[in-house]
Amino acid sequence: MKTFVMKAIGQVGFAEKPTPRPGPLDAVVKTTMALICTSDSHTVRGAIGPRQNLTLGHEAVGLVHEVGAEVRGFKPGDRIVVGAITPDWGEPASQSGHSSQSGQALGGWKFANIKDGVFAEYFHVNDADANLALIPSSVPDDAAVYCADMLSTGLMAAENADIPIGGTVAVFALGPIGLMAVAGAKLRGAGLIIGIDNIPKRLELARKFGADATIDFNRQDAVAATMQLTGGAGVDSAIEALGADITFQNAIKVTKPGGTISNVGYHGEGEFVHIPRLDWGVGMAEKTIRTGLCPGGRLRMERLLRLVERGRVDPTVLTTHRFRFDEMAKAFEMMDKKLDGIIKPLILF
Repeated sequence: MKTFVMKAIGQVGFAEKPTPRPGPLDAVVKTTMALICTSDSHTVRGAIGPRQNLTLGHEAVGLVHEVGAEVRGFKPGDRIVVGAITPDWGEPASQSGHSSQSGQALGGWKFANIKDGVFAEYFHVNDADANLALIPSSVPDDAAVYCADMLSTGLMAAENADIPIGGTVAVFALGPIGLMAVAGAKLRGAGLIIGIDNIPKRLELARKFGADATIDFNRQDAVAATMQLTGGAGVDSAIEALGADITFQNAIKVTKPGGTISNVGYHGEGEFVHIPRLDWGVGMAEKTIRTGLCPGGRLRMERLLRLVERGRVDPTVLTTHRFRFDEMAKAFEMMDKKLDGIIKPLILF
């Protein structure tokens, strides 16, 4: 089968690999659509260390091609989505509620990390009954594919932010994850949602997804503007959705004492991130910092699919470009370099 791989740090390209076969509890899926994520770019740049001929990608939908002898909930031909996180549910971390850390730090993140990913004509899914989800007939593939990561991670950002009903929240960086965090904040009942970025299209989309105010940090100081919007009090919750030291620091600065900072950004560079000492109350301001990698599992996917099916959120507006699988190199470069206003590229198989 044809796959798109990380050949080495800084190098990508197509490769031929054998079609995978399922173990007794597993499934093999024929890919129909996939999305490229910025984390794929981080991986290629070496953020998680060297990988050789590793198939990239972790966001896909498809048709079940083959199942193992012990799989009970799925059969060939089923239309499914699989989360970017596919834990082994027998692992202690999964059983204790930390499925994305299954077996080791980030161990539930298998696709394009510790096993081949989904940028292939077929891909393997472990623990299929627990990790696959059937897509409702009313939900198209190009919407369902967002449940794999963008919708799951963005909503997790809002969940981890512990937003009070009617509370205030600032979202730093309005890429796909940040925009879904805005949608999540609205679903969680935030009373004031502030979106912060410098790209007009993303600021516009933030307002579409529920932001009450937006800040262009090229025109205003993001911290000062946020404090002004909250009457000097700061926000109850801040979401860092970029993975940059400056946005992490700013999120801490604008959060009021007793508030929560939810970090979902992928910090792919540098040895440290920094906590501004005085804004942290010299360590005693009761500001909680929560981190997370989106949850895995069928139940998570089913809940997100329900939101899409009921019209609570429409992630498809994030799709700015469409490519055939044989155009993957071009699509990857555009996403990596953020060319032509790209937000999310959809890959058609």
